[in-house]
Amino acid sequence: MSSGALFIDGFVITLYFVVIVGIGLYAGRHNKNLRDFTLGGRSIPWWAVLASILASEISAGTFLGTPGEGFKKLAYTYALLAIGTVVARLIVAMVFIRPFYDMRVVSIYEYLGNRFGVVTMRAASAVFLLTRTLASGSRLFVAAILIVIAYEHAMGLKLDLLDPADRLTAFWIYFWAVIVLTSITTLYTAVGGIKAVVWTDLIQVSLMFGAAGFVFFSLWLQVGGAPAIAGVLNTPAFWDFGLAKDAAGAVAPGVWVHIRNILSSEYTVWAAFLGSVFTTMATHGTDQDMVQRMLTAKDTRRSRWALVGSGLVDVPVVVAFLTIGIMLHLYYTNVKPGGLPAGADVFPWFMVHDLAPGLRGLLAAGLFATAMGSLSTALNALATSFTRDWYVGLLRPAADELRQFRMARWSTVGFAVLLAAVGIGTAAIKLANPDLRIIPIVLGSFGYTYGSLLGVFLIGMLTKTRGSCRGNLIAMACGLLATCFLSGAHNDIYDILHEREARVRRAKAALVVAHAEPTLESIAVKARLTPDEVATAMLHPNASAPLFERSWLPTIAFTWRIMAGTIVTFLVGILFRTRKPGRSIDPAPEP
Repeated sequence: MSSGALFIDGFVITLYFVVIVGIGLYAGRHNKNLRDFTLGGRSIPWWAVLASILASEISAGTFLGTPGEGFKKLAYTYALLAIGTVVARLIVAMVFIRPFYDMRVVSIYEYLGNRFGVVTMRAASAVFLLTRTLASGSRLFVAAILIVIAYEHAMGLKLDLLDPADRLTAFWIYFWAVIVLTSITTLYTAVGGIKAVVWTDLIQVSLMFGAAGFVFFSLWLQVGGAPAIAGVLNTPAFWDFGLAKDAAGAVAPGVWVHIRNILSSEYTVWAAFLGSVFTTMATHGTDQDMVQRMLTAKDTRRSRWALVGSGLVDVPVVVAFLTIGIMLHLYYTNVKPGGLPAGADVFPWFMVHDLAPGLRGLLAAGLFATAMGSLSTALNALATSFTRDWYVGLLRPAADELRQFRMARWSTVGFAVLLAAVGIGTAAIKLANPDLRIIPIVLGSFGYTYGSLLGVFLIGMLTKTRGSCRGNLIAMACGLLATCFLSGAHNDIYDILHEREARVRRAKAALVVAHAEPTLESIAVKARLTPDEVATAMLHPNASAPLFERSWLPTIAFTWRIMAGTIVTFLVGILFRTRKPGRSIDPAPEP
């Protein structure tokens, strides 16, 4: 990469950072109390709230991962999940939003305190604080992937992560990338509060859509448009009912075999209209991160407009990003064959190596925008929940508005440190163990816990006399354990503790699927082990099958986790009767 190209890209990215920080600081200049800091005085226009919801949903993982899904699968089945989110938003709009407004909550977990009691409130808040810290912190690592690729390209290097020296170099790049992104985002979030979050989100989502739109139409012209795309689509391209088929491709007999296949499949019609609905109900109805921005609208009606409207926009956005991935397949097959190294992340590689200077910087700024947008909302939500649910509710019940306001700002900085530590730790663990499955566990952590949250909220909103603090704790524990078991988390944890034999097992499985004879040499290449190490590891009885695997029991895909947890939590929770619900924390006064 020439010095001139580096200067242009660097100028574009620096200008973006300056503009975002300036807007964030300016937007929060009138913050005087906790309600201004956390809810913006309920004065933000619904269309700005809509843009902020989109910015929070489209994280760096989505920005990079959705084109990867299109590139890998050459199909639009992933977009089925976006359809289910529209249905879920309608349910959230009609069931969840009005109670939050009526009770004038700042932290949505105050609703549970008022409905059941303070124990339920703090349990739900603790689940949110832990899950959001892990999920948002680990996503900082995903955003830093582009920095590593850009560094390699600029310096003319190819880092070998099996080499200790190169691995250390990559770690320090991740380290400083996480520190810079977190520091800049924390600056305007701690000062500007939710107003800074929403208005910078609006700029960031506009930048992201503009840059992605330019890439979309550029690739469209180069690869041949709709006819070329239609020519490479796999079957099914759109609607997958998840029916099991035998070796000959015929539909297999029996009902249970189809149910198992559906529950273990990620993108099917059933996942879209069942699993995805529960997932979106949880993320948009029980997550302080997402709901807080909805509560900045003036009233219930405008909040509903923002929520449902964001779902309608989300469908074409997902389709567009999948199409970019499919067009990248055509680009590296027909336009620039051999231009993509094996195992490379396709969209970041394309951004760094095959985009013109300036546009490359603009798209990189769009990626940073998604990371910073998700991070700023997480920081503000974490600070809000901690201040209202723990500082006021437990540590300083008599704290006045000024003290709450100051605590929200300082806790924003505190959570920024925690999130940066999680991001750096995630990078270190991943670099030391490239095949380790701890990453999907951390990134998908909300799938294990949010079913329990949604189940308790539904008990509170759909019933009047069911549920109690003790019963809710038991129900949430049952929901979590059921989700972990059905999704195979016990196998993942076992693999983390026995990584070598897990790699051998996965290598053998890959070779068998490919109809190859699993020799020691071929397995060694696949698992990054020596043939002697493979021979030793294969003597272990667990090297050929996952722990506790049962042929009749489905291992549910991530799209079904929250649904499973919700159903178990709800059914257990309604066995208990509400005794004497009481107000846990008085609502913050309206201005």
